[in-house]
Amino acid sequence: MGTFRAIVEVGDPTGSGWVPVQVLVDTGASHTVMPASVLQPLGVRPCSRGAFRLADGRRIEREMGQTWIRVDGAEVITQVVFGDEGVEPLLGVVTLEELRLGVDPVSLRIIPVDGLLMQLGLHCPITPIARHG
Repeated sequence: MGTFRAIVEVGDPTGSGWVPVQVLVDTGASHTVMPASVLQPLGVRPCSRGAFRLADGRRIEREMGQTWIRVDGAEVITQVVFGDEGVEPLLGVVTLEELRLGVDPVSLRIIPVDGLLMQLGLHCPITPIARHG
């Protein structure tokens, strides 16, 4: 689909302080990535580590945290990956989907989209999962 750049706002974990950041919007990337130098002054702290596959096939591990992201007025607390210094900030598809945003591939811009749900009803009964132990 391609990539393009946009301005988003990254908030502190309380949502009271925000900084604008130019990001690469990439629907081929799962998670949002910010350099630690953007996240740490906002008080965002790592709470886990995750494994990621790079475009060249290498596997890496990075620290992850949670904080606010604002795109075109829509806000969500989302997972962010602590990127190395010099890494380009990246807006990934997890954050886009949490915000119910998508990408217009023709105009290369972020657009609102409807969320998708499966309709549950008489024809799709929920079956409890058996617990072992």
